[in-house]
Parts: sequence; structure tokens; C-alpha cells
Amino acid sequence: MSKPVCSTGLRWLWLALLLLVVDLGFKQWIMDNFQLFETRPLIPFLNLHYAHNPGAAFSFLADKGGWQRWFFAGIAIGICVVLAVLMYRAKASQKLTNIAYALIIGGALGNLFDRVWHGFVVDMIDFYVGDWHFATFNIADAGICIGAALIVLEGFFVQGKNANQKESS
Repeated sequence: MSKPVCSTGLRWLWLALLLLVVDLGFKQWIMDNFQLFETRPLIPFLNLHYAHNPGAAFSFLADKGGWQRWFFAGIAIGICVVLAVLMYRAKASQKLTNIAYALIIGGALGNLFDRVWHGFVVDMIDFYVGDWHFATFNIADAGICIGAALIVLEGFFVQGKNANQKESS
């Protein structure tokens, strides 16, 4: 028996759509207003730096000849399907879980679009301290990382609840 979508975690998919729109809009703005590898400072520890990434996180497999494009696209589709099923099975009131899944889905779709449309992911955020620069990333990557961090954080809350319930029994 199916349940109403608004009673499931799928009601949080608006957040995935919002992240996707912001990510793709910002990437398009960067491509329209920057030359490849151009850098513009924003604040003392943050630059906008236009880069292409044919690989995955931190340019993993970037130099492997193109097969990785479809490999990572398949992984993104699989993750989105699994997370959407988990959201459907979850209650809408499980906010932290559903927000985390929605952020990961939105980020995965943003990078999937880039891989399929351009053959690479557009990156533009350059965080640095002194001469040390973190890997250049984008809004989709930030959404994925925040979503993953929320899942880990929620694990601590759930473990804490379970421990408190066992103590009170």
C-alpha cells in the first residue's frame, strides 16, 4: 500500500531542487564571466577560481581517459535512487536524515549534470590558509559534504538516544 508523498521524507526533495538550481546557476555564471583557471579574490581566505575536474572528489581518477565520466555518472544515479527510496521509507518528521539525503541528492545531481553535459565538473571555490590551498570545489560538493556530515552527526544523536533508553529501562 502506498503512502502519501507528503508524509514521507520525499517532501524534503525541494531542498535537493534548490541546491541543484543554485549550483547550476552559479556554475553557469562562472563559465560566463571567468576564463578557465582565472582567479578572483573574495575575502582573505577565499577565492573564486574557475577549474574543470574530469574526475571525482579531489580529482580522483581525473587522468584516466574518459571512462570515469560514465562510471561516476552511474554512481551518482545509483546513490540518488537509493537515497530517494530511503526518503520514501522515512517519515517526513525525520528532518535531519531527510535534509542530509536531500543535500546529497542535490549535490550528486548538480555534478551529474556537469559530467553528462560538459564531460567534466565545474569547480570554483578555492579555500586557502596562507600558501596552502584546499582542493577547488563547488556548491554541489559542499552540499554532499554537509549532507554526509549530518548523517554522521545524526549517528551520534541516535546512539545517544539508544544509550539513554537502555539506561532508563
